[in-house]
Amino acid sequence: MTVAAVRTPNAYAAGKLPRWVPWSGIPIAQVVSFAVFEVTHLGVLTGDPDAEYPVAAAVVVGALLYVVGIVTVSVLVEGRRRAVDRLVTSLVVGAFLVAMVPLVSVAITVVANGMSRFDAEFFSFSMRNVQGEGGGALHAIVGTVLITLAASLISIPVGLLASIYLVEYGRGALARGITFFVDVMTGIPSIVAGLFAYALFALLFGPGVKLGIAGAVALSVLMIPVVVRSSEEMLRIVPNELREASYALGVPKWLTILKVVLPTSIAGIMTGVMIAIARVIGETAPLLIAAGFTASINYNLLEGPMNSLPLFVYTQYVQQGNPVEAYVDRAWAGALTLILIVMLLNVLARVFSRLFAPKLGR
Repeated sequence: MTVAAVRTPNAYAAGKLPRWVPWSGIPIAQVVSFAVFEVTHLGVLTGDPDAEYPVAAAVVVGALLYVVGIVTVSVLVEGRRRAVDRLVTSLVVGAFLVAMVPLVSVAITVVANGMSRFDAEFFSFSMRNVQGEGGGALHAIVGTVLITLAASLISIPVGLLASIYLVEYGRGALARGITFFVDVMTGIPSIVAGLFAYALFALLFGPGVKLGIAGAVALSVLMIPVVVRSSEEMLRIVPNELREASYALGVPKWLTILKVVLPTSIAGIMTGVMIAIARVIGETAPLLIAAGFTASINYNLLEGPMNSLPLFVYTQYVQQGNPVEAYVDRAWAGALTLILIVMLLNVLARVFSRLFAPKLGR
């Protein structure tokens, strides 16, 4: 006697949409959305044929129509399980696109407005004795490079050694206290770091002092917690088996850290350092308080105020003269230069990570 198998719906055995269907649904949904907005937009309703409807709203409505349509079709053809998968995929992709909109918009705006003064003069001259058109940001570029370099020289060794202590040596109340204060420092406002550096150097050199090194100290206060936390996480993911194998060969702990732990995590540490540099290179408030600003080139961190690109952008936009366009163009060009410097630092970080990362193959 045979028992007939009862046929039950199987989501995995259901049909599958052709590959072209999800992709073709995107333009179809957008066309439908724009057509609806074209027919029902405010101009038609009010009798004003010149009125324009919001394009962004039409795009959003088109995206919603696509999600509803693809999920409905997927339920009918593929089953509920795959329909839910397509819904979640659409939401994830949509969130990614929404996050990219401001980034792409900022990049396009800065490039479009900054290219008008992105010339040789901008990188060859300072603003000393310049009123109106002309001049450049050489003094601000020099100040940004020197202050950031000094802040990195202070922050990277301190942050890396602190993270090594927390991972390899730290136990008990001291380690918990360091972790607590690092977390607190991560959230302090940048202007507090500037006030700290100003107060410190005012005690040493007198009130009202403005020095490039003071700005570097202010930035280092902001960099150290970022370096500590990122390096600590990278050191913790190094497998303990590597440490134990080194100890089994009789290698002391300090040499194991130097030759095994650090080379294994160097790629992640470099990424964390670059994130810390990118975090502080655009700071304005602490440098305005601690380093001041000047229209002349200053190569000495220990003497006189020193300008930077964020302050250059700020002063050019706030203290506009005649013609106004010259000051605004210099501000946009300074912002574009700052973005390009950050991009260059990220490229260098990736190159160094590849060079110093441990070789896994033969």
